[in-house]
This record gives sequence, structure tokens and C-alpha cells, in this order.
Amino acid sequence: MITIRVSTLADAQRVLDIWRRAVDATHDFLTSEDREAIERDVVGFLPTAPVLLAIKDGVPVGFMLLSEGHMEALFIDPDCRGSGVGRCLVEHALTLHPAMTTDVNEQNAQAVGFYERLGFRRTGRSDLDGQGRAYPLLHLQYQG
Repeated sequence: MITIRVSTLADAQRVLDIWRRAVDATHDFLTSEDREAIERDVVGFLPTAPVLLAIKDGVPVGFMLLSEGHMEALFIDPDCRGSGVGRCLVEHALTLHPAMTTDVNEQNAQAVGFYERLGFRRTGRSDLDGQGRAYPLLHLQYQG
């Protein structure tokens, strides 16, 4: 069974571990320089950000960062991918924000497919990511 709770400072290291492992497993399109730069940014804010944690067998296995109905991040421990953790987090967030939006790297085909299977539809595209790097983003909104 998967439960959802808000993170605390005690979860900071595990959240960072999930982020690192998930990025290493799914973001092979990043250059090593960009991967390192992004990690420096993430280490600067993620440990204190209140994320929704998915807990399985007492251990955090995934997290989501929401901001005013926009999913800023969704990362699942690679050992738990395909087990319903991501779906559980998204479904929980949709109860709070039924018209939730998110952005996904266009190069991350698995993530694009995941969101589309859950009912998200493309509403736009940007050539650059939020930090101005050349990683195109697809803008999505839940449409059921």
C-alpha cells in the first residue's frame, strides 16, 4: 500500500537520493555539465521544499512538488517505477487541483507517455527549459 504525506526536514536526504537516482535513470539526454548544474540548483532548494512523498513499506519512494496547481516535479525511485507510485501521487494531486498542469522534457518519452496515459494533453511547447537550456518542454494539462 502506498500512502502520501508532506515531507519534513528529516526526509531531505532521501528526497535528494530519489531525485538523483531518478534523474540518472531517466534523463540520459542531459549533458554531464547540465546534470551537475541542475543538481547544484536542486540541492539548494529541494531539501526545504514541502513535497508530497509517496511512502511504501515505511520508506519514501517518490515525490511530487506542487505549486498552485502546477506540478513542478515528479520523481520516483527507479526500483519502484511501474508499481503505481507515480500514478498514486498524480491522482492524489488531481483531487486537490483537477485542472493540474505540468511541463515535461520532450526527450523523456517514457514520462510523456506516462502523463498522456493518465489523461494529460499537450497545450504547448517551449524550445528551452525553465533555466534557458536547450531541452524542449511540452506543456500539459489534465483533461481526464
